[in-house]
Amino acid sequence: MSDFDRITPDVCVWHGYDPAVKADLYSTCLLTATGAYVVDPIPLGNQAFNELIGFARVAGIVVTNSNHHRASAQFAEQFSAPVFARGETFPDKTSSEFRRIADDEICDGLRVIGIEGAASGEIVLHYVPDGGTLVVGDALINFEPYGFTFLPGKYCSNEKEIRRSLRKLLDYEAERAVFAHGMPILSGASDCLRGLLG
Repeated sequence: MSDFDRITPDVCVWHGYDPAVKADLYSTCLLTATGAYVVDPIPLGNQAFNELIGFARVAGIVVTNSNHHRASAQFAEQFSAPVFARGETFPDKTSSEFRRIADDEICDGLRVIGIEGAASGEIVLHYVPDGGTLVVGDALINFEPYGFTFLPGKYCSNEKEIRRSLRKLLDYEAERAVFAHGMPILSGASDCLRGLLG
């Protein structure tokens, strides 16, 4: 990929089609006070990536579940940055570059929310600035023909549990939501989520 979309001054996304999984894959970059955090990365041209992060350093790579390793190892090596994920996302990782995360903050204003019932290691990130942004792995999708909805049941480890677990997101205000699969919701994301969860 050679281009990206700036959703807010601190949130950018880019995407590309992966014929191996027959789906569009989306990646997100969050620009924080401590540096850039790249979520579920797919390759992006060097010039575009340098424009995306500006003068920020890459503070970390975040992987939202065990299906989203993507180019995380390549990014981690290229930028000498740690990989943040739940332990079950990389069950064999013990290196010092790997940071196991739980429901906690990665840095000021960037919180991890564990989601059960989806793919192994599933998380959602909540980023506080500009009214809040949810960065979703697989637990929620937003693409045709489904629209904004739950991960289809055939991909869930426990469909009832994922719906219960997603209710935790109602505790976080979010103007926007970006997805590993699907178009961003640019306004009223919390209202959309409340409508979906009933």
